Amino acid sequence: MEDKIKELEKIAKTLEPDKLTRSQWNQAMVNYADEFLDQIEEVKAFNEEEAKGKGIYDSPFSDHAKSMDDLIDVFRTQVDYPALNAASGGHLAYIPGGGIFPTAIGDYLASVSNNYAGVFFASPGAVRMENMLIRWMCSIMGYPENALGNLTSGGSIANLIAIVTARDVKGIKAVKVAQSVIYITEQVHHSIQKAIRIAGLGEAVLRYIPVDDRYRMDVEILERTIEEDKALGLNPFLLVASAGTTDVGAIDPLDRLADIASSHDLWYHIDAAYGGFFVMTEEIKPHYKGIERSDSITIDPHKGMFLAYGTGAVLIKNVEALERTHQYSASYMQDVIGDMMEPSPANLSPELTKHFRGMRMWLPIQLYGVKPFRAALSEKIWLCRYFYERVQEIGFEVGPYPELSVAIYRYVPKDGDANQFNAKLVENIRKDGRVFLSSTTIKGVFWIRIAILCFRSHKRIVDLCLKVLEEEVEKLKS
Repeated sequence: MEDKIKELEKIAKTLEPDKLTRSQWNQAMVNYADEFLDQIEEVKAFNEEEAKGKGIYDSPFSDHAKSMDDLIDVFRTQVDYPALNAASGGHLAYIPGGGIFPTAIGDYLASVSNNYAGVFFASPGAVRMENMLIRWMCSIMGYPENALGNLTSGGSIANLIAIVTARDVKGIKAVKVAQSVIYITEQVHHSIQKAIRIAGLGEAVLRYIPVDDRYRMDVEILERTIEEDKALGLNPFLLVASAGTTDVGAIDPLDRLADIASSHDLWYHIDAAYGGFFVMTEEIKPHYKGIERSDSITIDPHKGMFLAYGTGAVLIKNVEALERTHQYSASYMQDVIGDMMEPSPANLSPELTKHFRGMRMWLPIQLYGVKPFRAALSEKIWLCRYFYERVQEIGFEVGPYPELSVAIYRYVPKDGDANQFNAKLVENIRKDGRVFLSSTTIKGVFWIRIAILCFRSHKRIVDLCLKVLEEEVEKLKS
């Protein structure tokens, strides 16, 4: 038996590389990262590639070790090259993520140390760090000092956490689901509908409140609908507003909605996954009056703080309710109960095992300070306004004036179907690859979107986008 253990140990120890090997691997990774970043302004935002990364299958898993250089080459050609270059400043589609360099360093340190940030007992410093970050986000939203929440993988899980907490606070048991009412608009992010279904509320009454000409929830119709539902014997319990919709960047009338939620005893959740951090700018802060009156907020640092994907957050005032919904224990966890000087993330979310996400956010804020983040957000607002004016000068029709950093626009040709023309225009721009744009359809009208949020998107990129649009329109017209 001892010989068998020694034999296995010899093989298993290859999982612990020596200092020289670590140094060589580190250098190979740093060299690739430097090469990637040094070329970032020259490479395309989107690469049409027929194989679409299929070559990854040419490196199957086996008992045989491979060299780091060979694996980096596979990564370069099969992962980094095909399709969307999400790190490019030319990524102007959907809602761009970030990827500022210190995020990678933070993740590296978090992974090397492998701190378990799920419970205070295991890594009190890591839990304090994450809670410190959440409290900072609460403070910029105007939430009280005793509010908290959770760092999540993104807005989808953040919305789910808020909705299941609302469900439990309002006592929506299975027998009450069919009589309970949720109020949203068609502009709400689809992760809300998804969370409603996952939370067991799929049979609840879902009221889509109409929007005004700027795609913001109509307050008068909302109040009238709630009164009608009460008269029918239904149970209104949840109102979901948006602070920056994905389609057009619209901000619902947050303060007036807070009045309604308060008067009708609704849980008031605001999805600010995209737009939340704009509250730090002088241009937008007045438009967010009332956000501090909500019960919960979703906000994504991987959007407005330009971090790498996988960093969302939910902020909730009623921390006791959050814990009642998510806390669970087991006999094998008995040692962690007791010395709890800080709430443990595992008790405030569905996750028990979780990545130590705090390092990827804490390190950049400490290295840079908040000022450059605020400046970058203001820059994106002004770039979108600049684009909105210039795109009309080259013949495009536009939607409402942008409230944040998203705008919709389309080209209406003299002949033919405008929807088909713009769909073909988006396809051709994607094939060109210098910038990457996405589209949406609102009430049967096909719109092209620009979403300016990548920290690398500056005026040069916006001017390039305008140039590409003009060139591709001329090609299609001819």
